Amino acid sequence: MEAAKVAQKAWARTPLWKRAELLHKAAAILKEHKAPIAECLVKEIAKPAKDAVSEVVRSGDLVSYTAEEGVRILGEGKLLVSDSFPGNERNKYCLSSKVPLGVVLAIPPFNYPVNLAVSKIGPALIAGNALVLKPPTQGAVAALHMVHCFHLAGFPKGLIGCVTGKGSEIGDFLTMHPGVNCISFTGGDTGIAISKKAGMVPLQMELGGKDACIVLEDADLDLVAANIVKGGFSYSGQRCTAVKVVLIMEAVADAVVEKVNAKLAKLTVGAPEDNSDITPVVTESSANFIEGLVIDAKEKGATFCQEYKREGNLIWPLLLDHVRPDMRIAWEEPFGPVLPVIRINSVEEGIHHCNASNFGLQGCVFTRDINKAIMISDAMESGTVQINSAPARGPDHFPFQGLKDSGIGSQGITNSINMMTKVKSTVINLPSPSYTMG
Repeated sequence: MEAAKVAQKAWARTPLWKRAELLHKAAAILKEHKAPIAECLVKEIAKPAKDAVSEVVRSGDLVSYTAEEGVRILGEGKLLVSDSFPGNERNKYCLSSKVPLGVVLAIPPFNYPVNLAVSKIGPALIAGNALVLKPPTQGAVAALHMVHCFHLAGFPKGLIGCVTGKGSEIGDFLTMHPGVNCISFTGGDTGIAISKKAGMVPLQMELGGKDACIVLEDADLDLVAANIVKGGFSYSGQRCTAVKVVLIMEAVADAVVEKVNAKLAKLTVGAPEDNSDITPVVTESSANFIEGLVIDAKEKGATFCQEYKREGNLIWPLLLDHVRPDMRIAWEEPFGPVLPVIRINSVEEGIHHCNASNFGLQGCVFTRDINKAIMISDAMESGTVQINSAPARGPDHFPFQGLKDSGIGSQGITNSINMMTKVKSTVINLPSPSYTMG
């Protein structure tokens, strides 16, 4: 923290073009070392090999885009003149610009320890901040290699610090440290505890979701099935933007369930090194939590479209049909390859279930009627609603935000840069009013 505070003062005096140049260099080094970093992601968090490589490449692209965007956003200020407000002559000029906050504390989650770290690091650095990264316990080695790429690019010593350790042991020390000027956190309900303890610092939080997929009778059912499988089961469902509940009109439910089951039967289950579609979930406690939701659903009469199967942390993909609102899985976020289907008789019923959740990250609606899609999107209390596609974070310059317990503030490259700065004004007072061309 002390090193970051000292380094930030010098970094704030570094020209924008130079900051951008170093970020471009870091992006190139990151891509150059995609193989060993991806290997860490495979070994640490069981990310399928092809997805691990694409995460690192995507992260390099994000850093480069951030450099470009930052130069544009931060290169512009504002000039305000006093006579636009009633009762004033033009005798004051207000110059406002965006300045750094100081030291940003960045806490990414286990499922994207590289990408969701650079989405915080890049904006913080281009804006003139120093950064302390607390990587997830699972994913820390990949994050350390990623940080090393920034060091190799030539960023000043102390500007980018990385502190490893369990959140339960060092989390409070970091989040309550008086030297922290901003916290960007992605994860679970730990973020709610952080927001209560953090004090007077800007917060950027994304805390998970129960992303609803609403399917209307006129939807393209093949498209629906493909997106339910992709959205619900990629990376074994361990994504904040995974489809977490399907709310489907009764008239098309049987057909969609049949199509989804056919696709699930083709998914490969096994080791991440083999590029399996379904790999082990991140911890035994995660697997136990998922199993608890499955047992509850079974006891309350859900229809199991597949046999529930588990070996250690490896859980086979499971679709639960005829789920009812009294089942835990109708509301809780499994973060695993288990997906509930709730049959509905009206669009209003689907919207009501979606909005009754304490989460509000993303959602999606499938219909061929764009007018209905817009109306439903407006009615859904979600930070983003995808029309005819599964929920997704990205491209990385798109705004990404949650309502209710899903978060505070908005992410996406532009929003993150703005969030990691504050406005500073300088007012020039003239001895007498002055009007251009007057």
